Amino acid sequence: MNHVDLPQNDEAFNRVLPRLHLGRRGFLGAGLASAAVLQGCATTHDKTTAAPLVTGGSAPRTHVLECSQKTVRVGLLDPAAEAAVTIDSGDIVHYPNTWLNWANEPKYGMNFADREPIRRRYPAGPYSNIGPVFVRGAEVGDVIEIRTLKARPIGWGWNSSPVNVGTLPEDFKQPYLQYFKFSEDRKTTEFCPGITLDLHPGQGLFATQPPGDKPVSGILSGPYGGKLGLHELGVGSSLFLPVFHAGGRVWTSNSHATVGDGNVNQTALETAMEDLRIQYVLHKRKTLVAPLAETPTHWIGMGFGETLDDALVNCLRALLDWSAPALEMSRAEAYSLFSLAGSFRVTKFARQLQTVYTNKPLQTMHGLLPKSILSPEMQARLSQAMRKA
Repeated sequence: MNHVDLPQNDEAFNRVLPRLHLGRRGFLGAGLASAAVLQGCATTHDKTTAAPLVTGGSAPRTHVLECSQKTVRVGLLDPAAEAAVTIDSGDIVHYPNTWLNWANEPKYGMNFADREPIRRRYPAGPYSNIGPVFVRGAEVGDVIEIRTLKARPIGWGWNSSPVNVGTLPEDFKQPYLQYFKFSEDRKTTEFCPGITLDLHPGQGLFATQPPGDKPVSGILSGPYGGKLGLHELGVGSSLFLPVFHAGGRVWTSNSHATVGDGNVNQTALETAMEDLRIQYVLHKRKTLVAPLAETPTHWIGMGFGETLDDALVNCLRALLDWSAPALEMSRAEAYSLFSLAGSFRVTKFARQLQTVYTNKPLQTMHGLLPKSILSPEMQARLSQAMRKA
C-alpha cells in the first residue's frame, strides 16, 4: 500500500476543488450544501469519471490500495485480517486493480466447463474482497459514508447463470454464459446486434466488518452492508454503513459494469475496476439500523430477509426509523409519505435449488424517496441527520 497527495491532473477534480473551502469539520456539518455540489456535478452522461470532492483546507490524502494475495480474502469478510490501509476521515482510497470474482482467475472467452473448477475452489463465496480499510477514530455506534468518486471498469465482463439458481431455477436446464466487450469510453456495450446497454459501473459489495469475531461470507447481507447489488451505487452516490468494530474495517468487491433491479438470473455484468476511487467519511454518533444510500436524486434504504415479504418490511421499517425523526414528523406521517411518494423495488431475488457455496443470498428490497418532493429545508434535514456533528 502506498499513499500519495491527491492527483491534480484530473479535470473533474480540478474543476471543483478550488471552489470549496470547507474544513474537515465544516464538511461534516455542511449537510445540504455538500449534497448540492455533488448533485450539480454528477451527471448521467459521465458515469466513469471522478465525481467532485467536497473537502477544503488541505486536500485529502489519496492512498493506493492494490489487490494482492495479502490484501484480498476470497469469499470471506475476515475480522482477523490485518488492515490493508489506515486512513483519516475524508481520505480517498484509490483501487487501481480490483479483482474479478474467484481471485481474478476467469479469463475472457473461457467456456463454462473450464470455469466450473474455478468456481468450486471457493465455497465461501466468489467475491474477491479487498481490505479492510481502517478509518481512524471510527467506533461502534458511528457511521462511515462511502462516496464513489470514480469507477472505470476494465474492457470486458460477463453475465452468467448456472443451473438451479436465479429467479427461475426450474426453467433452464443448461448454464448460460455471455461475454461482453465495453466501448473505449466505458459507457456502452452491445448485448446483441440491435441492443446496446448503457454502463453504470459500481461496486456490488461494500461492508463494514460484521458484528462478532467470526469470518462472514460476502454472499450475505445485513446492517453492515455486504452483497448489495444496488444499481444506484455508482459514481456520485454515497452509502452509509454503521460501524461494529474499531476502525470500521471496510471491504469492497464484486465490481459491476451494470445491473438491473432484481438481478433475476443471479449475476450482474461482472467485471473488475482499473480505476476505482472511494472517499471514506466518518460521522460520529449516528444511529443507523440498515444500509442507507444517497444519490443526486434520491435517498434509498435497503432491507433483507429470507423472503421478499420480510425484506420489504425490514426496508420500510428502517426507512421510517431514519426519516420520521429527521423530517420532524410522526411515524404514521412518514408511513403515509412513503405510501404516496416512495418506490419500493426488488434489488435481488435468488431462489437457489442448489449451490456450490456454503451460503445462500438473502432476498433484498430497496425503497426510494425522491428529493424532488422535498423543500430545501427538508432536504437539509435529511442530509444533516446523517452528516451534522
